[in-house]
Amino acid sequence: MHAFAVTVYYEDTDMGGIVYHANWLKFVERARSDLVRGLGIDQNAMREAGRVFAVTHLDATFRAPARLDDRLTVTTEAVEATGARLVLDQRVTHDDTGRLCFAARVTLACIGTDGRPARLPAELRSRLVPQV
Repeated sequence: MHAFAVTVYYEDTDMGGIVYHANWLKFVERARSDLVRGLGIDQNAMREAGRVFAVTHLDATFRAPARLDDRLTVTTEAVEATGARLVLDQRVTHDDTGRLCFAARVTLACIGTDGRPARLPAELRSRLVPQV
């Protein structure tokens, strides 16, 4: 399981002073990028080699608000990895209270520059498979 720290900034909030719904997706996206980077995968090199990740499905649940200056933790866990697809569970919890604020199951596909499915990088699969 991978953990990524987030601090809520003013730009993340809406008129009610809570995290705007679309920004939860930014938080989990950053956590996924950090996970891949931490596994030693260079996404720039992947793109240059003609492969990128695309979100193909996302199931999200908003559970509790977060506000300006709140400290949150995004945890990411691989639940399935196939030849060209990766499924991750992501949870955002409030550091002070431990309450679950947001949860998502995200399906990613590895695609080529032509938009067609491509094999996940072997090094990514080998580092994630022990988790799955």
